[in-house]
Amino acid sequence: MAMDDDTGSCSSRPVGSSAKQPRHHRQKLEAYHEVLRRVQEWNYEEANLPGFDDQLWHHFDRLPARYAFDVNVERVEDVLTHKRLLTLAKDPAKGPVFEIRPVQVNSASNSNYWDPSVKDDAQSLANHIGKHSVHPPPTFGSSHNLEALAQANRIYTGVEGSDANSNNFLSRPMHEITFSTIDRPKLLAELTSLLSDIGLNIQEAHAFSTTDGYSLDVFVVDGWSQEGIEDLKITLESQILKTKDKLVPTQPLQALVDQRSTVTDPLPGFVDIPNDGVDVWEINSKQLKVGDKVAAGSFGDLYKGTYCSQEVAVKVLKPEHVNADMLREFSQEVFIMRKIRHKNVVQFIGACTQSPNLCIVTEFMSRGSLYDFLHKQKGKFDLPTLLKVAIDASRGMNYLHQNNIIHRDLKTANLLMDENKVVKVADFGVARVQAQSGVMTAETGTYRWMAPELPYSQLTPLQAAVGVVQKGIRPAIPNDAHPKLAALLWKCWQQDPTLRPNFSEIIQILQDIAKEVGPKQGT
Repeated sequence: MAMDDDTGSCSSRPVGSSAKQPRHHRQKLEAYHEVLRRVQEWNYEEANLPGFDDQLWHHFDRLPARYAFDVNVERVEDVLTHKRLLTLAKDPAKGPVFEIRPVQVNSASNSNYWDPSVKDDAQSLANHIGKHSVHPPPTFGSSHNLEALAQANRIYTGVEGSDANSNNFLSRPMHEITFSTIDRPKLLAELTSLLSDIGLNIQEAHAFSTTDGYSLDVFVVDGWSQEGIEDLKITLESQILKTKDKLVPTQPLQALVDQRSTVTDPLPGFVDIPNDGVDVWEINSKQLKVGDKVAAGSFGDLYKGTYCSQEVAVKVLKPEHVNADMLREFSQEVFIMRKIRHKNVVQFIGACTQSPNLCIVTEFMSRGSLYDFLHKQKGKFDLPTLLKVAIDASRGMNYLHQNNIIHRDLKTANLLMDENKVVKVADFGVARVQAQSGVMTAETGTYRWMAPELPYSQLTPLQAAVGVVQKGIRPAIPNDAHPKLAALLWKCWQQDPTLRPNFSEIIQILQDIAKEVGPKQGT
């Protein structure tokens, strides 16, 4: 479950100015200093332990920067709980260890039930909570999704506009469950399944992997009675014992760490792409002209350009965001793309692998992505055109699978159209060559589009995934849908992957439907 966004591993406590440190390092320092200040001012016992400041820094440094950015530093007890759980997780016999506490979620119309200004010391904070009979918020705050749930609950229980501290507001309690154990692939899926099996509904989740091979997973759930903390703890312990074989790895920790291939060495000045001497793909930068930006991403931008007078698309990595994980992804994408040639796969032209000018050059797809066509341009496909689009995409995917390449992020944003409306599969950043064992490691892709998950705008990505996998929910098929196309959808949505058709079968079914439907009228 490698969900980290940095790989810093320095464990010694920082001293002096941090002005010259990378941004993610500064984020950790700021959170660390603020939590340390509050622990000392509020007279927590931990503050008096020898070496506590170094231990606290090690806690922040081993976790990704987004932990420091997202965690509520005003609730230092949560940080101390995380630190304690990660320490306990070192004993495999105890794993996974967990902590449960009730939480109260703020709604957009009511922000007064929790007063963070009352924070002079731990005792005053506790007195304030007891006085108003409310629970603190979740560790990582209230997302829009959780706020909407809280607002809906207020309306449902009839307390909208009433005293914000009314006990009626607690009629739908929520709990925060924090797990820590040895990290490994598929851990997140196992934990969500465990919670679902005891009747809990996951409303939000935050998953972190440490640089030394452990996980910290925080779930906000509902579905348990308000007074049942001890009962919930006993039930959860019992369920963990039932699934101990799945949740506690049999491999040594070092083997699991090695599998994650965490890179902590300084970044090289170039990217070493595997080369078998068959083809030449290094771009001559003097012949590459980069024009207007056509799309922007978190870690790279897409530009229209020309190479040797040919129109091309240039995917440029942002130098300020380049890290070891991105270099591995970049290397993997080049390695795969230079091997594939198919009319329904975007054609790779070459790459620049000399830092800091890292880019991938492909053919330019003038009509953009299917996502943009459907959602931004409000475009529509008639049935014959829709079938052609589906056949094009299926042919591209079938070619990849025949060559043991697993895309792992198939969605409309990664299906592009050229000037002739030919659809091609694109973006191989998280693609992999399948091992002979057929086993794929880690949970990868865009959660809403991971098989068999599908888009659900009213749910968070994790809710969509849990709902589909654990509860069997599927989107509604329009009543006027072609019956054979509807039947194909249901085959592809089967819970058991062995019952789903492969792309060769899908192509044949789509072609049969296309023959039955006939060509577009007027053509």
